[in-house]
Amino acid sequence: MNAPLSSRGLAAFALAALPLAVQAQSSPASPADEPSDAQQLNPVVVTAALAPRTADETLSSVSVLDEATLRRQDPTSVTDLLRGQPGVDVTTNGSFGKNSSVYLRGTGNDQNVLLIDGIRLRSATAGGAAWHYLDPRMFQRAEIVRGPRGSLFGADAVGGVVQLFTHDAEEGGPHPRISAGGGSFNTQRYSAGFSGSEGGTRYSFAGSHFSTDGTPVRRGGDDKGYDNTTALARMSHTFGDGSEVGVLALRARGSNEFDGGESDFVQQVAGVYTELPITAQWTSRLTLSEARDELDSLDDFGDSIIDTRTQTLRWQNTLDLGMHELIAGAEYSEDRVSGSNDYAVDSRDNVAVFAQGLLDFAPFAVQASLRYDDNQAYGEEVTGGLALGYDLDDRHTLRASYGTAFKAPSFNDLYFPGFGNPDLEAETSETVELGVRGQYARWFWDSALYQTDIDNLIAGQRGELTTNIPTTRIRGIELSAGAELDDWTLAAALTYSDPENRATGKRIQRRASQSLRLDADRELGDWSLGGSWIVQNHRYNDAENEERIGGYGLVNLRAGWQFAPLWSARLTVENALDKDYVTTRFFDGDDYLSAGRAAFVSVHFGH
Repeated sequence: MNAPLSSRGLAAFALAALPLAVQAQSSPASPADEPSDAQQLNPVVVTAALAPRTADETLSSVSVLDEATLRRQDPTSVTDLLRGQPGVDVTTNGSFGKNSSVYLRGTGNDQNVLLIDGIRLRSATAGGAAWHYLDPRMFQRAEIVRGPRGSLFGADAVGGVVQLFTHDAEEGGPHPRISAGGGSFNTQRYSAGFSGSEGGTRYSFAGSHFSTDGTPVRRGGDDKGYDNTTALARMSHTFGDGSEVGVLALRARGSNEFDGGESDFVQQVAGVYTELPITAQWTSRLTLSEARDELDSLDDFGDSIIDTRTQTLRWQNTLDLGMHELIAGAEYSEDRVSGSNDYAVDSRDNVAVFAQGLLDFAPFAVQASLRYDDNQAYGEEVTGGLALGYDLDDRHTLRASYGTAFKAPSFNDLYFPGFGNPDLEAETSETVELGVRGQYARWFWDSALYQTDIDNLIAGQRGELTTNIPTTRIRGIELSAGAELDDWTLAAALTYSDPENRATGKRIQRRASQSLRLDADRELGDWSLGGSWIVQNHRYNDAENEERIGGYGLVNLRAGWQFAPLWSARLTVENALDKDYVTTRFFDGDDYLSAGRAAFVSVHFGH
């Protein structure tokens, strides 16, 4: 494998910028009181290591978007929230419910994992998650973990993992939450919910509705509408002996107009779990879950029905050894597909075992993990990870890691009539990373250098069989920072990525190589004002790098007013400068248009 970031120019840039660079399978416990500045800047993360660790203890590149961030920004889509975060790139085929892809560290939408409260959501046919059908108001926080996590989550965790968490139950209650609003393009947004806890029982219920006339996705075209209705139910009970049982169900359904047709969709995750304290040091957790992705489309080519389901049984054991922690378990999952396409194979199962050691030899820390997967469709894969950390002092942590991962060929890759290739190999990857984090009382900074080498990258070209690209290399630098200073909340993210097809020397299509995001918010008594500036450079729509899509800069503005106890009003203006920007194109070369300036007003009641 090539040495990571051998370019002297990149290394010099990273060293020069370093001083300026200003969390799994269980839900994190939220404190009853409002978190302190230190907790917000060094939050507890559960996704990175399958166990609660503060951000500096994860030995990973992590970003946390907490409840306060989601409330301030009040985005209309999850992709708006993720766009420009460290190591994150987003493309969309238009606005408001149109197909979207999230790229982590230059890897594709189907090379990263999306979890909702520990349950994986994806399409077994397309391979990736349908981010565009998720309502951000259903979630309380998001954790972005960058870097391979194949040894913890199995297939597809090449670029990283994003986990969305639904609202935690609050003490006492029930505590209601209600919001209503609307704005540009005849957009309407409503949501309501309540949560609470009593006698060991915790509950959270919510519902939301979003509808819009939308905007054209092609120049000279008609508006393309979108509607989404989502329901959430979450309950758990803790018994006197410390054992716990719980259930979760989240279901979104609606309709979406696109160029040439319309589709009805369903996105759903559901799960039940039990957690038992076997001994004072040993906890065992068993989770049974199902994720569904359904799409019924009618377009110029006829009616198309896709129904994919993934059922998973996961057994995870945690052994607390004082300063050390061991995690081991097993997992069985089954994918099933049905619909109008005639797949040669319509189901497959996967059996896995995994183990991880979290070892603390302060000031040294070691994390080692290993996983074995045996899949009915593409055979056996072994993935592993090793991370080393060293506390330079009580504020600075140096980390180095090596990890492997693989991407499983999807049902479309293998069996779709016309371009599926049953002889495809699974992608395999190796990643090395070096990072350092500075953690202070009111601010932090983080820097990471990494290189990922991918063998047998799965690539499809229209009208041709899907193939494997022999070697791909992605090099990158990430700088991020955050601060809580007086009444100011500040965040910055700078990303450089070089995703290259080694056979051709071309940049992998639809990836920007440079990204900058700045967020600034200020409290002014009962008022708050803020904004985000997101800048990305050009990208290419094709593998040959002949169709260049220009870069763009977006300014989003927001304001809030606490006009009575528990009552507030919010105004957001997306793309305030009304920029004409594009991230993808049709096959015929026309641009997929993003929305221009859009203003939304809403009123909220509750905590």
